[in-house]
Amino acid sequence: MGRVVVRARSLSKRYTIGGRRHDTLGGALLAAATHPSATLNGWRSRWGRAGDLLALDDVSFDVEAGQIVGIIGRNGAGKSTLLKLLSRITQPTSGHVDLTGRTGSILDVGTGFHDDLTGRENTYLNGAILGMRKADIARRFDEIVAFAGVERFIDTPVKFYSSGMYMRLAFSVAAHLDADVLMIDEVLAAGDRAFQSRCFGRIDAASRDGRTIVFVTHNTGVLERLATTAMLLDRGRLVATAAPRAVIAKYFASESLDRYVAPRRTGLPQFLSAEIVPPSGSRMLRSGDALHFRLIYALPARWPGLTIGIGVLSPDGTTIFTANTADAGLALPGRPLEYQATVAVPPGTLVGGEYGLSLRLWDRGDTYDLQEPALSFSIERRSGECPDDRRAGFVHVRCAWRVRPSSDVTDEVEPAAAAHAGGAA
Repeated sequence: MGRVVVRARSLSKRYTIGGRRHDTLGGALLAAATHPSATLNGWRSRWGRAGDLLALDDVSFDVEAGQIVGIIGRNGAGKSTLLKLLSRITQPTSGHVDLTGRTGSILDVGTGFHDDLTGRENTYLNGAILGMRKADIARRFDEIVAFAGVERFIDTPVKFYSSGMYMRLAFSVAAHLDADVLMIDEVLAAGDRAFQSRCFGRIDAASRDGRTIVFVTHNTGVLERLATTAMLLDRGRLVATAAPRAVIAKYFASESLDRYVAPRRTGLPQFLSAEIVPPSGSRMLRSGDALHFRLIYALPARWPGLTIGIGVLSPDGTTIFTANTADAGLALPGRPLEYQATVAVPPGTLVGGEYGLSLRLWDRGDTYDLQEPALSFSIERRSGECPDDRRAGFVHVRCAWRVRPSSDVTDEVEPAAAAHAGGAA
């Protein structure tokens, strides 16, 4: 056993929905006098009755120095709430957290950035907000800017940055915190693949130096790539702590989720919802069916040149195949509206089993929305298939076969076209 740097014991967090808070005792007494029944109901809800939301429910775990712990779960599972409790941004309703060493948090990339200030000025401002001394920022300034890849624009106001540049600089400042324990919430999807690779490398290096990383993600690929240990939250409870692949498999198997709804508007191009469109008259997907997915996405401003992509994932998060609108030669409209996109996977492509669907929305390398997975679904075997036919793999490739007596085969190699033209004889 290594040195424990994060110890959580019986953490619970309860929120009162729709209740009214009063800043003074006089305000509370006046409310009680004028609306006694409403006030009584509010008091009841604080004690776990009507109107309460139990965001986190009796969660306990230890994190050792040098570990990279990834937390995964569906929307509303309690991931961000847990990270806020660990960062001491909010207090638990019950239970406690013990932390060893200096802690840094990256919970909202770009908090404290001012659009009218330059990248240089925002680097110093944001670094100070995150707790860095001016001397430390000056010493690391060149490294921060190079990491973000914005050297040419560092003295330009950030309101002229692309969203990808903005996110890269904001993350770079936060990533250079000198912290023993770093908490990260859903920010590793910022930027292009090259920038993500630099982020992964920095986190790997921090772990080798004995620093501890705790991060929240929806992205099973990021979880498998980074985490040494993974935790699965479901409806506020910690249901699994294990190696990343085992947790990803349990995450996929936990329930089929045939609809995705965005938890909030980001101000960037994003998916608002996604759903599986089942075959007419049926809620069951079979291996011989075409798969249809309906995606609703929003553009908050004019945004030409976007691409939508999907990926079908195996139960452990491995990508089976991807497809996108650019491959299909489809140019997306750029006007600021909400749009519906539909995509069809040919019938018989997937064999029976469990799958996930990832969604990505990007523009020239900058990713604006990545949900991996957004959906999970099951495919049943087709009626009449032999139940003992355990086909390996995930996709059904329709290959051309030809069988004939070997005495009829000449020594010459047949052209490929001829080989595919024949059927079984």
